[in-house]
Amino acid sequence: MSMTDFLNAEDIMKAVGAFTAVDSFDHKKFFQMVGLKKKSPDEVKKIFHILDKDESGFIEEEELGSILKAFSPDARDLSAKEVKILLAAGDKDGDDKIGVDGE
Repeated sequence: MSMTDFLNAEDIMKAVGAFTAVDSFDHKKFFQMVGLKKKSPDEVKKIFHILDKDESGFIEEEELGSILKAFSPDARDLSAKEVKILLAAGDKDGDDKIGVDGE
């Protein structure tokens, strides 16, 4: 399974290209640009599982650092600052990881 099974390749490339500068990543804008906000809860869960590289059921800090590469292999890694912001936005229960339901 790949991101293009669920998201438009052109939208992905535009979104990745919009955040090439370090510390420019805006997760809300990125997820909107790739079309994630228009997807059903089931499709979002499938995309979550693509991002969950170690198949632990959670997206941990290490996986967040390379989240853009899950969308495009040529994308950059997120900076430590960007990872912290993304983790804080998605980690609803304070366990330093993001569950499929935002926990």
